[in-house]
Amino acid sequence: MKIDITTMSILSNFISWVFPDYRFDWAVLEFEKTISMELDFVQEAKNSERTAKNFKKKKFIRVPRVYWDLTTKQVLTMQFCDGHKVDDVEYLKEIGINPAKVAKALVELFAEMIFVHGFLHGDPHPGNILVSAEGHRGFSLVLLDHGIYKELDNGFRLDYCQLWKSLILLDSHKIQDLGEKFGVGKYSRYFPVIFMGRTIDSKSAIGREMSLEEKSKLKHELKLLKMDDISSFMESLPTDFLAILRADGHLRSIISKLGAPQHVRLLSYAKYAVYGLTIEPNTQSGFFTKYTHTNFKSSVNYLHLRAFLEIMELLLRIEDLGHSLAKKWRRIIFNVILFCKGRLFALTI
Repeated sequence: MKIDITTMSILSNFISWVFPDYRFDWAVLEFEKTISMELDFVQEAKNSERTAKNFKKKKFIRVPRVYWDLTTKQVLTMQFCDGHKVDDVEYLKEIGINPAKVAKALVELFAEMIFVHGFLHGDPHPGNILVSAEGHRGFSLVLLDHGIYKELDNGFRLDYCQLWKSLILLDSHKIQDLGEKFGVGKYSRYFPVIFMGRTIDSKSAIGREMSLEEKSKLKHELKLLKMDDISSFMESLPTDFLAILRADGHLRSIISKLGAPQHVRLLSYAKYAVYGLTIEPNTQSGFFTKYTHTNFKSSVNYLHLRAFLEIMELLLRIEDLGHSLAKKWRRIIFNVILFCKGRLFALTI
């Protein structure tokens, strides 16, 4: 491993020398930390048990049990759990499970990890998450490979909760203030683009595409960015932020393959972010405590925001249902037209 890391470091330094605007030495350091963690099977076993404790009240989440008497730093022995890859849409339809429900459960699992526990699985690709059938059209998610985890700093977790609250409420001033806290300064204006697919001045509904005008304006802005800007942005981000970006990228890909609308992810993140602002995780016991300084006013604000999110989710569900019904009616009408054309053709013969 040392040879591989040294080779990567030499290549990175050479590229930085040839292209001074390319500065990604931090990526080599992060890779080294990640690989070191993944090769320690005792630590992986501890990570899995901590995650199992965090989600012990969630019956739809399963973490394989560790057999400690058969586990060492070089050998990890765990319970066998049956299931199929989380993005196996054909399998889900075959056993009568709605892929959109799986997507929602998956997003809520990781939203709780990020915003509530502050203990995040670092490699949630489809091969590490299985869907296991449970009873009639029920299912559980089996979480595998606990080698790479990121424990978020509690101050960062709270700021990240605030960021998502600001993203949902389109509070551009708060987003910029948090950008200063995260150390990215002027680049904070791109947070809404990165996480929500909308500009900081967007007027489009949450989960919907940007208008043509917004796309044109964003395209013009991005053209003005240089490699030095990208390097500066990535260098400035806290490592906690990079871990979330990586996990979120995997989740978006899985959600898309499952055919669920992106607003499922946005609203789940927002709800857990709001909840995350009211609690403090206990890393030892796995339980949470309400912040003692949470006064009546902040409690009312929390309830107002939760109500706002619930209403928004209901409206988006109604809209999705309307689109679904419209598609079914168009299909029925199309089939009727084909039938009538066929009958007319038969009569003319």
